[in-house]
Amino acid sequence: MSEFAKATNVFVNQSKNSREDLLSLIAEKAVELGVATNAEMLYDDFVAREELGETGMTDGFAVPHAKSSAVTEASVIVVKNDHPVSWPSFDDKPVDIAIALLVPSGEAGTTHIKLLSKTAVLLMKDDFKNLLRGSDDPQAIADAINAGIED
Repeated sequence: MSEFAKATNVFVNQSKNSREDLLSLIAEKAVELGVATNAEMLYDDFVAREELGETGMTDGFAVPHAKSSAVTEASVIVVKNDHPVSWPSFDDKPVDIAIALLVPSGEAGTTHIKLLSKTAVLLMKDDFKNLLRGSDDPQAIADAINAGIED
């Protein structure tokens, strides 16, 4: 099974007040986890991608993603916020769960596309969304993501 998401990459009960605060948290955690080398560069890459179009999906989920030379290992970081924040989304609803995809620049056309397409498919499944929304167990969340990416 792929290990793009690890229990240590899942952060529940966060209390950020904006999309930018959540993206900054993700970038900082990526450096702490050792999957990125520069939080500021990674944050800037997330913001640059956000400016191209919404990464907010539906039902309170977002899939921010960055192809970045700051990323050393393709990874998924999940943040569950304790309240929704404004985030441009397909259904114009705020977001409280971000599934961030971090990919090294050199894997832009391969790993990035796989992670993005598999995550989009997962977010069309009510069982998956209900599990993420209903669980604060980092291992269960990581396992569900990895299983979906592996499918």
